[in-house]
Amino acid sequence: MTHHLSGILLASCLLIVGVIMNPFTVQAEAFHWGFKKATEGVPPSAGAELDKLLDDHGAIYKGKEDKKVVYLTFDNGYENGYTESILDTLKKEKAPATFFLTGHYVKSASDLVKRMVKDGHGIGNHSYDHPNMANLTEKQMEDEWKRLDEIVYATTGQKRTIYTRPPEGTFNAKLLQKGNDLGYRHIFWSVAFIDWHRDQRKGKAYAYNELMNQLHPGAVILMHTVSPDNAEALPDFIRDAKKQGYKFHSLDQLVKEYEKGNAITQ
Repeated sequence: MTHHLSGILLASCLLIVGVIMNPFTVQAEAFHWGFKKATEGVPPSAGAELDKLLDDHGAIYKGKEDKKVVYLTFDNGYENGYTESILDTLKKEKAPATFFLTGHYVKSASDLVKRMVKDGHGIGNHSYDHPNMANLTEKQMEDEWKRLDEIVYATTGQKRTIYTRPPEGTFNAKLLQKGNDLGYRHIFWSVAFIDWHRDQRKGKAYAYNELMNQLHPGAVILMHTVSPDNAEALPDFIRDAKKQGYKFHSLDQLVKEYEKGNAITQ
């Protein structure tokens, strides 16, 4: 299972995971999550329209812009032999993370999923079959999320997931609302790069430089565990980010900050 975006390249000023795309023309009422990459520590913006749509549904893609905090998230569609190294690094550096899993991953890498939970990391819902969620009926959306929850429960004893992320960042208002109705909160990201190709290794320096160059206060970082580049760069990235004064928090802490901020502004 690949996590690619080929076949829908369109010219635009928006950037999605390093590929130029237009999230407003892929299909009616559907969006591909996109933004201009952060530079010089300045957080990216999705623009007023998307910011409002996400905020109306409690969806989050970055934390507070005045706090040097990083939130690590990983998408896991299939296992490629590098997740154990990533878990070792997170444990050594005491850095929490959330792993957004598919049904295939939970079935094929159950021991690693159990370790994620044992090590105190969060399990997120990346759907069961990794479809374009915006194309589904509400019943199909519910089935994707709940089937993943069922296999996570059978594997780990965790009753359900709370955080969800649509495959390839494709979503619409209906998906966000249905998620809310079922108790899910969508988590997007503010830092990402092309790192999901199994056979296109670019080296440790590539991943490290992408992470450091895009680093900003409140960064929600998306990485894929299939990449050896990520596994090799992660230790240096975490240590060097800490040297710059950054702390690593969980998505639970991100949501608390978000809810606190909304309460103040209301």
